[in-house]
Amino acid sequence: MALWRLYYHLIWATKERQPLITREREILLYGYIIGKANSLGSIIHAVGGIENHIHLVTSIPPKISISDFVQNIKGSSAYHLNHLSSSQDLFGWQRGYGVFSLGSKQLQQAVVYVQNQKAHHSNGTAISFLERHNHEDDGPKLTQLNQ
Repeated sequence: MALWRLYYHLIWATKERQPLITREREILLYGYIIGKANSLGSIIHAVGGIENHIHLVTSIPPKISISDFVQNIKGSSAYHLNHLSSSQDLFGWQRGYGVFSLGSKQLQQAVVYVQNQKAHHSNGTAISFLERHNHEDDGPKLTQLNQ
């Protein structure tokens, strides 16, 4: 059995940043993502977001690339929501995602940040956290990737 400790903070947006993550969809979406990640052998430490984007703090086993994980979660969650609902508003994710690598010392801070997304966006503290951690020499780094 391999030992691994890998922590990532992932962020991606809804298609055209539309407010597609309603309260009803949020519960279904988060539950689905947690279940899908578990089936991939990954761990979701936190999931949160607002109407037009989502944050995950996750541990992805080294046998799965980050891009494969994101592609799997994004694709299957959109499919799941669109086939579960009779809503005329089709759900979709925008191309691309952001990823921070985290050290174990940053894990709890990232979890709290993600769990409090709605508060951060309502009081304007969302950007400062990301900017602060993207510029620390020994902290997480944000990489924008197309997916």
